[in-house]
Amino acid sequence: MTGPQHTRRPATLASLAAELGVSRTTVSNAYNRPDQLSAPLRERVLEAARRLGYPGPDPVARSLRTRRAGAVGLLLTEALSYAFRDPGATGFLEGLALACEKAGTGLLLVPASPEHSDVDSVYQAGVDGFVVYSVSEDDPHFRAVLQRPVPTVVCDQPAGVEGVDRVGVDDRAGTLALGRYLVELGHRRIGVLCMRLSSQRHDGPVDPERQGRSTYSVQRERLAGLREAFTEAGVSWSAVPVIERFEHSAEAGADGAAALLDAYPGITAVVCTSDILALGALGEARERGLRVPEDLSIAGFDGVPEADRVGLTTVRQPFREKGREAGRLLLERGDRNVSEHVTLPTELVVGTTTRALRQSGEFFSGW
Repeated sequence: MTGPQHTRRPATLASLAAELGVSRTTVSNAYNRPDQLSAPLRERVLEAARRLGYPGPDPVARSLRTRRAGAVGLLLTEALSYAFRDPGATGFLEGLALACEKAGTGLLLVPASPEHSDVDSVYQAGVDGFVVYSVSEDDPHFRAVLQRPVPTVVCDQPAGVEGVDRVGVDDRAGTLALGRYLVELGHRRIGVLCMRLSSQRHDGPVDPERQGRSTYSVQRERLAGLREAFTEAGVSWSAVPVIERFEHSAEAGADGAAALLDAYPGITAVVCTSDILALGALGEARERGLRVPEDLSIAGFDGVPEADRVGLTTVRQPFREKGREAGRLLLERGDRNVSEHVTLPTELVVGTTTRALRQSGEFFSGW
């Protein structure tokens, strides 16, 4: 019969200091301020800690003492899995993670579904600052972020928030270039498929009034760029059909393209305000036996990897660089008390999904 087993109590900062014959400050510096110790002394402390089972300073106690959490909060407008499914969000997340890695800072994902107003996840997040990834102007989670006494960087939207850093692209200029390109190809009967314009679910046609009221400034600006391009060509924007889809998925893109093609069978081009929607539109065109670009030209916006693979005509934006810049603005802020806005370039990428209307009968000046 064996006696009771005794488990060894884990070492503490005090017991480790006693074992080494150094002060507790020396042990603490080995973890928190390594530049204060010589390399041999620090290695001796860390080796003894491993041998004695000392886990290091209590992170909770350290954060209370330093009033720093050692992490950046990334506020998403979608379910948490969106960050790993959407290629644009994935690219942005990679860039932000690289910036955090460089700074030795953690990254905490804070999901914020547009269909739920519970903001507890924002208030409870133990972070030193927030990066807000593309939310609506009236998003309650964003308002909760602004109530936290920590620095904040917005990526894309909302724009023009006083005292808040922002990184994004010139969305209007991007779609203006795309619209002018399609006009130069001779397209006049054009349908538009856009992402959600508000946090309230809507799937269907949208008139110019709803477009102007959009609480998502990125979509508002992309539609404005298309409006300018088509108006220059003498096409009344009120005559251009615009279909909105709340979900950002290829399935939503296919469904939206079906609605456009059913209601307006004479359109010669479909412009989507994201590549994901455009990829769905391509699938719907194939299902209908339409040849792209011979029967229908399709274009998108974003420049995600799958768009490159299929040769989609699109406006490419630098997602990873946006993430890096957002991290830089937040983590290298220092004592700066003036907000900084960074606008990164876009590039019109002409692929194989658009072509010129070659027969004179194919050129239209209206419906």
